Formats: sequence, structure tokens, C-alpha cells
Amino acid sequence: MQNECVFLHGWGMNKNVWQLLIPELESEISMPIKTLDLPGFGDDQACPAPYNLANVANELAEKLSDNSTLVGWSLGGLISLYIAKHHPKKVAKVILVASTPYFTEQDTWSGIKPDVLKAFMSQLSANTNKTIDRFLAIQAMGSDSAKQDIKQLKQFIKSAPEPQEVALRTGLDFLLNEDLRTLFSELTIPLHGIFGALDALVPAKAVAKIQALNSNFNAHVINKASHAPFISHKSEFIKELKEML
Repeated sequence: MQNECVFLHGWGMNKNVWQLLIPELESEISMPIKTLDLPGFGDDQACPAPYNLANVANELAEKLSDNSTLVGWSLGGLISLYIAKHHPKKVAKVILVASTPYFTEQDTWSGIKPDVLKAFMSQLSANTNKTIDRFLAIQAMGSDSAKQDIKQLKQFIKSAPEPQEVALRTGLDFLLNEDLRTLFSELTIPLHGIFGALDALVPAKAVAKIQALNSNFNAHVINKASHAPFISHKSEFIKELKEML
């Protein structure tokens, strides 16, 4: 059986975000394609207890064929790296999409300001839908097609069940606190990344810092894209993804 190409979505989303991309990609590549919901998102409403990175990764790993290629967007990329390290037979290659082994800005690291993520965490308990809408707006910021990108993303996420509150809350905690830079530096499989030059969550200047951690890492930055390059710049995204596969 051919190795699968498995797509993992980002925070607050579900596997439907890939539905504009997959039909075109299926005609371009020979690998079988699979999209998975992260636990607690979309159709996967069951949440592991406790809801932590290890349990989320273990649950997803059970659904993977050996030697899969993981394409992880944002939070999905962070989880992909964890799976690659702890379930090495399952993962032959990781392609990060607007993702990073560590999301939080520090003095020597480019990322999203901790106060922004903390604000989302406090807003989440007051109004879940409004918090996700605000997160969507940040994801599309700077893209020429920002309004259209947000509209499409909203349509996709609304077409599946609402995420579980524990998955949303803990997912933000992953983005704020999980630091997989050492883990990333130790991976020996092929590692790739596709980024947006205008991304407010994973700034373009973070790419060089990620590359410095692992010589296996090969990255492409799409000029006018933001945090969802597979939607705003689909053709260029598919071209780069094909080369990486």
C-alpha cells in the first residue's frame, strides 16, 4: 500500500478546511490523501483525558498508516512534530504549514505575543464563537484576499459540529506553552515548511530561526500570503507541496 499524505488542521478549525485544496491535489499527486479531525474538533467529539499533547498525539497516531507524510497547519504542525518524535514508525516526513515548534514570542524567538494568546484564553470562556472569529481575522491579516479567506474558513468550520470547550482551551495552552524546539532539532526525517510572508501568528522572520534548529528543514515563504496560504494562494501552495512530497 502506498504511504498516505495526512492533513491536520489548526486551532478552532476542523478537517473541512482542506476541502477546497484536496480535489485539485488528488489530481496532482499519486499518494492517497487523508484528512483527520484533531480530538475534540469537527466530527471527532471524543476527547482524551487528560487532554494533553501526548494523549492527542497517541490518539491521532492510531489512525495513521506507517510511513505517513504529515501536513500540519498551525497547531496541527506542532502536533505533527510530536507524533513524528514519539511514533517514528508512523511518520516518514513532516510538512509544516504556517507552523513552528514554538509559537510564543521571546527575546531570541519570533512568534505571537504571549498577551495575545492569553487574551484569547480569557475571551474564550465569555464567548467562544466571537473568540474563534477574532482568531480567524488574525489568521487572514495582511492577505490581499483577507475578507474572502475569512468567509471561506467560516463556511468550512460551520459545516461541522462545534469544537469541545476543553479542546479549545487546552489547544490555546499548547500554542502558548508547548516548546518543541529541542524535539524538532533531534528529528532526522525530512522536514519542510510553507509559510506566509504576512503571517501575524508565525512571522516570516521565524523561518530562519526554525531552519537554524535542524539542517533537514527546507522552507518556502509565499510572498503575499498570511496564515492560511493553502486558501489565499492555492496554486502556489500546491506547486510547493508537490515538490516537497
